[in-house]
Amino acid sequence: MKFSELELPATILKTLDNIGYDEMTPIQEATYPVISAGHDVCGLAETGTGKTAACAIPLIQMVDTKLNAIQGLIVVPTRELCLQYVAEIQKIAVKTGVVPFAVYGGFSKQIQAAKIRHEVHILVATPGRLIDLVYDGIVTLSEVKCMILDEADELLNVGFLSDIEFIFSCLVHEHQTMLFSATMPDDIKKLTQTYLRDPQHISLITKQAAPKSIEHYFKYTHPNAKQEDLVDYFKTEKIRQAIIFCNARHQVDRLFGSLKKQVKDLEFIHGGLAQEKRTSIIRRFRQQKIHALIATDVAGRGLDFTHVSHIINWDFPRELLQYTHRTGRTGRMGRRGLALTYIAKHDLSNLRKLLQTRKLTAHWLGKDGLNPEKGGESGKAQARAKTGKKRLSRRRRPRRRQSASKAPASGA
Repeated sequence: MKFSELELPATILKTLDNIGYDEMTPIQEATYPVISAGHDVCGLAETGTGKTAACAIPLIQMVDTKLNAIQGLIVVPTRELCLQYVAEIQKIAVKTGVVPFAVYGGFSKQIQAAKIRHEVHILVATPGRLIDLVYDGIVTLSEVKCMILDEADELLNVGFLSDIEFIFSCLVHEHQTMLFSATMPDDIKKLTQTYLRDPQHISLITKQAAPKSIEHYFKYTHPNAKQEDLVDYFKTEKIRQAIIFCNARHQVDRLFGSLKKQVKDLEFIHGGLAQEKRTSIIRRFRQQKIHALIATDVAGRGLDFTHVSHIINWDFPRELLQYTHRTGRTGRMGRRGLALTYIAKHDLSNLRKLLQTRKLTAHWLGKDGLNPEKGGESGKAQARAKTGKKRLSRRRRPRRRQSASKAPASGA
């Protein structure tokens, strides 16, 4: 279905045409009539399918620009997602007079307060800073018509749950509530019954839980051999742009220090950096001025990176659902992507669970860690067949390195 077939105001329709939004994605087509009718929504869709615009377009239409008050509230778990949401709304609302704004920790509360007092119609916020501004009397939610929780499974998890409960307690009047996420565990799904009123459940998550646009590769190797293998991978693989995920800040710092002279245009990001620095890095990454970004899971939720071709899990994720969020930074909107995960012996049991629950087809670079008797040649042959890089088969490593699974790496 095309956006032009909807009864959209001319100001929005013309803008959508200018920015190249023609065909609606499945989540947009499924949710638009339900949201427009005023129903509460619990929406599940694979990452990178257009959930942000699915929320933004009907929300912009709800706003009465004659009323200087916050009428739409969007709560997200990270500062980066906050900024991404506002950028998308600004892009669509540019001719409407609707004013969006983002508030998050790590930035001047006084500046944020001044902007809110002047004029804001749609507020995008992280929970902590929103609560601060409510307590200070700067934010009033009495005119909110619609509240959206994006990455809802994260926001309804234990770490954020008390904050979200407080925010809901501030919305005592009738309003519309929408929850969006790429994953929704059963225990979190039960909590939605508390916050949503007769919701419409819209799920576009197929039985094949992982997006088909992403190919999943695994490399079984000793931890001491990973760095050299990763450097070789960057030399032999055609990588447009990559994100390398680690499980902790200190691992990000250490890996960046080890790789910065060996991998071109390398940068790192984690929650320990100042917000101004994080914002600058994300902006330069989107502009493709950064080739590879080493990150914690601060970059693993919701962010839309158009040019990312490869996701590399330096550490196996602590939670299986996080694998979906990390790898979802590539293969977005139908584009092809590749995920490479390094596997150590202690990761094998979690890997088995991942392959079973997410219904992944695993390709091995080198030895199959789950079935050592198969050897590694079939995995390498699969990778070469997918990329056409037959020239790599002529390369030879010193025999002493073969024991460390240093076979030439290739991928799609």
